[in-house]
Amino acid sequence: AVLACALWALGEALGEDCPSPCSCTSLGEARGTRVDCGSRGLRSLPALPRLARSLHLHNNSLASVPAGALDGLGHLRELQLWDNPWHCDCGILYLRLWLEDFSAPALARLRCASPAHLRMKPLGQLSGNELGACAALLLTRCLQFFWRDLVLIAGVVITLLLVALALRSSKKLVCQLALGGWRLRRRISKSH
Repeated sequence: AVLACALWALGEALGEDCPSPCSCTSLGEARGTRVDCGSRGLRSLPALPRLARSLHLHNNSLASVPAGALDGLGHLRELQLWDNPWHCDCGILYLRLWLEDFSAPALARLRCASPAHLRMKPLGQLSGNELGACAALLLTRCLQFFWRDLVLIAGVVITLLLVALALRSSKKLVCQLALGGWRLRRRISKSH
């Protein structure tokens, strides 16, 4: 009965996390999930399970991947993206940079379908000139990260200063309490 409940709960969890056009198979609790979305006619990336270890998105109609869509897949070890009509403009830059870190062989298999002047060119071989006005887009995103990081650093510095002030004040308080206790004991011993 316990095993049946556990299998039911696992099936429910996989059903919740598995995008409807795909099929998901558990590889074991410690190993994650195999997510097969290959040959499903996908035009956009579905919400993917965080525990995906193997992800098959080949042979669909994907033209790009939204920025950040793959960042939460920390368990991912296998990715198949070939046979999609990739549109190679600034929108593909996220996927290219992500694949450079994740898998050079997976990046090498991807070819541009559009625009016409980049048709069949490997995504990994695109230059900045071929991607057009991406430099302005990257600069804008870099500035956003810069200000966010600057605010975080300022918050950490302020927190450390407050902790240092609190420690300094507590040290004074301990000294005053110790001195007050010593004076009190001295008065009590003089009165006896």
